[in-house]
Amino acid sequence: MERQSFNWARFWRRVDKYGTTTLRWVLALGGIVVAAGPYIYMILQSLAPWREVNRRIFPTELTTRSYQWLLQGSATAVARPWLRGFGNSLLVTVLSTLSMLLVAMLAGYALSRLRFRGKEAIYKFILFQMFYPAIILLVPQFLIVRRLGLYNTYAGMIIPRAVNIWAIFMYVSFFRSINQAMLEAARIDGASEMQILFRVVLPLSGSITAVIGLFLFMERWVELLWDLIVIQEYDMMTLNVMIATMSGPYASYPGPLYAASVILTVPIILVFLIFSRHFTQGFKFILK
Repeated sequence: MERQSFNWARFWRRVDKYGTTTLRWVLALGGIVVAAGPYIYMILQSLAPWREVNRRIFPTELTTRSYQWLLQGSATAVARPWLRGFGNSLLVTVLSTLSMLLVAMLAGYALSRLRFRGKEAIYKFILFQMFYPAIILLVPQFLIVRRLGLYNTYAGMIIPRAVNIWAIFMYVSFFRSINQAMLEAARIDGASEMQILFRVVLPLSGSITAVIGLFLFMERWVELLWDLIVIQEYDMMTLNVMIATMSGPYASYPGPLYAASVILTVPIILVFLIFSRHFTQGFKFILK
């Protein structure tokens, strides 16, 4: 009986097929571990007994002692107003994000659809500001806020962050892609420019607004330097400032520090999950 020769070509095709699939799975799992690993570690350490914090990756038992300590304090450390700090962060972030979105919408519509003298010069100046180091303006902003009596106030945290150059640029790019005939039809029907913006343009901008809003929310939520400079009272501090100023007896307990960091990330995750559908659609426009 004649012996069949080994089909090397078929063998290498199978190796290539299944090897590529395996490599993809390995890379995907590796990416997930790299991206989610630090967050999972932070959650585990916040729930670990204090004797095991930063000593074991996977604690032998889970406890909420670190979270209770944040709210109740101890004999060696007075409880800070963490819940109020969380509320301060939420208040400042939401108002700042809404302010940045409103200003960006109005400026973006004016620079993309209205005709007025100096429009291109203003737009080029805005683009220049995107590459300008913001840290240089920190001292002048602080002096202006102090002179206006906004130091150590909520307004001092919100008003200086009411304009975002990147958001204006994104809205200008998106509004220019909207069909001009649709806007002209609204003008013929007697609609004002503000009516066109909020009744015609804005409903078409849901996806891109979700992307811009999410990035603005994330950026403002983790803002530290400005809030640290302009606020001194504990009752007005945001949560991230409280975490950054954990010193003295607080620094001796890393468990509560992990717990506070977990609390700090919860709103960002919730906002992303709520607007994930719009976020995906908006990103398609950005990648065009």
